[in-house]
Amino acid sequence: MRKRRLVAWVAAPLAVGLFASACGGGGGAQAGDGIVSVNHTEPENPLVPSNTTETGGGNVLKAMFTGLVDYDEKTTEPYNAVAESIDTTDNKVFKIKLKPGWTFHDGTPVTSNSFVKAWNFAAYGPNGQSATSFFEHIEGYKEVNPGGEEGDGPAPTAKEMSGLKVVDDLNFEVTLDAPFATFPVMLGYTAFSPLPESFYADQKAFEEHPVGNGPFKWDSRQPNAFIKLTKYDQYAGKNKPAINGIEFRIYNELETAYQDLVSGNLDFVDQLPPSAMVGDKWKTDLQDRGESKAILSNNALQVPLYDPKYQNPKVRQALSMAIDRKQITSTVFQNSYEPATGWVIADAIPGYQAGGCGEFCEFNPEKAKQLLTEAGFQGPVTITSNSDGGHKEWIEAICGQFKNNLGVDCVYNPVPTFAEFLKMHKENAHNGPFRFGWLGDYPAAETFLGKIYRTGASSNYMRYDSPEFNEAMNRADQAPSVEEGNKLYFEAEKVLAKDMPSIPLWNQKAVVGWSDRLEGATVTFDRNLNFETVKLKS
Repeated sequence: MRKRRLVAWVAAPLAVGLFASACGGGGGAQAGDGIVSVNHTEPENPLVPSNTTETGGGNVLKAMFTGLVDYDEKTTEPYNAVAESIDTTDNKVFKIKLKPGWTFHDGTPVTSNSFVKAWNFAAYGPNGQSATSFFEHIEGYKEVNPGGEEGDGPAPTAKEMSGLKVVDDLNFEVTLDAPFATFPVMLGYTAFSPLPESFYADQKAFEEHPVGNGPFKWDSRQPNAFIKLTKYDQYAGKNKPAINGIEFRIYNELETAYQDLVSGNLDFVDQLPPSAMVGDKWKTDLQDRGESKAILSNNALQVPLYDPKYQNPKVRQALSMAIDRKQITSTVFQNSYEPATGWVIADAIPGYQAGGCGEFCEFNPEKAKQLLTEAGFQGPVTITSNSDGGHKEWIEAICGQFKNNLGVDCVYNPVPTFAEFLKMHKENAHNGPFRFGWLGDYPAAETFLGKIYRTGASSNYMRYDSPEFNEAMNRADQAPSVEEGNKLYFEAEKVLAKDMPSIPLWNQKAVVGWSDRLEGATVTFDRNLNFETVKLKS
C-alpha cells in the first residue's frame, strides 16, 4: 500500500509480493514472553504522525500514539480518549478540554500545546508533511499552506493557523473556516496526534526513536526485518494492554507469513493469502482462529472526463451496469470482497444508508446496452492499472463482461509500477477507465467523498468538476449533526450516480488469522489487531 488512503494493491486472493519472508525478525513466537508478533511491511517514511500516510508506518504509530478521540471497535463510533470533552454550539468553534495525567513516553506531560504545535507543524507548507490536507478545514490553513497538498503555489504568509488558540495547559480552541460536524470524528486519525517538545529539539533523533503517548513505546528496529514496541506502563487510556509488547515482522511474501502462522511461529496475519482463501482452506487450517470482517476499503474505476469518448454520463453508467459484481467477487475474489452499492461503505459508517449508486451499480446488461447505443459509444475500452499490485485477473474479467454484455472491445493496459501509474494521473494521461483503491482514515462518509470528488480534490484524477456536487458536500459538511450530515452525504452520492465520474466496484473484507496463543483477538475497522484488548493465554 502506497498511502493509507490511496491504495496500490488489491488484497487476497490477488495479493502479490506484499509482505515478506521474515528476515531476522527474532524467531518464532515464544510462549510466556508476553510479546505478540504480527506480519507487517517496511514503513515508507520516518515515523512522524503527520508524514505517515501508508500502513507500514501507520500501524506502528497507531500503537504508539493516542489522539483526542478513538473509535469503538464494534460500532466504529468515536469516543473521547485524550479529550475530556469536545464542545461546540455551531460546529465551527470547538472548545477542547484534555484529561489530566496523560504523558509522553519520555515522561513529559501532554498539553494543549502538544496538539496545537503539532497541527501547525503538519499544516505549514514548507515542512512538506504528507498528511497536511487533513488540516484544511481549520481557519488560516490557506495562509500557512497556499499550495495545498501538492505543495506548489505561492509562499505562506503565516507560520501558524489563526484558528488554533491555546487557552491553558488543558484547554484549547479550534475555529474552522466553515461549520463541519464531522470534524470531531476525524480527530482519532494519527495525523492529529500530539508531539512532545523533544521532536522540535531534534527531529532526526525523534525519527530514529519516536516518542508517543500511546499504549506502546519504542523499543528497537532492524530495517526490513522488524520493529519492536513494549508496553508503556504509565499509559492513561481506558484499555491498558495485557500484553508486554508487539513485534512487527517484515514480510515480502504473504504465503510465508501464513505458513509461519499455521506452524505457530507468528501470532497474527492481517490478510490471508490466495492459497488459504480457496475453498475456505483457512477455516480448516485455523479452526476458529480467524475472522472475515468488513473494513473501510473499497475499489472503483475512475473515468477520465478529459477524454471526449467518456464525457457522456450514459457511457459511464452503461459500463457500470454491464459489470456483474457478484460474479467477479465470488469467482475472482473468493467472496473476500462484497459488491459495492455506492461510493461510501455504509456498513462501516454508523447510521449511514446503503445504495447511493442506485440502479447504476446493479447488473443490467440490457439497460447498459441501450444506454451505450443512445450515447453512440462503440469502444474500444482500455482499463489501466499498475501491474505490480495483482490486478490482471479482475480487470480481464471486467473486460470479458464488456465484450459479452456490450459488444465492445476491451483490453487491459498494465503499467509497470505504482509510481508510474500515479504519474499518469497527474499528467492526465489516461485514455480509458483506470483502477482506484481507497482506504478510509476514519469512520465517516466524508472520507470517501470529499478528497476524491470535489473540484480540485487531491485524488480527483477524473478531473470531475461539479458545482452541484460541491454544493451538496458543503451542505453535508455544514449540517447541524453527523446524523443530518449522513442524510446529506447520501444526497451527494445521488449527484455522483447521475454523473458517474467513477464506477464503484466492491468493498473489501479483511480475512485475518491468529495463533492459538491469543485470547480475545479482534480486528479494528482498518484491519489491525486490537493490541489494547488482546491477551495471551496463560
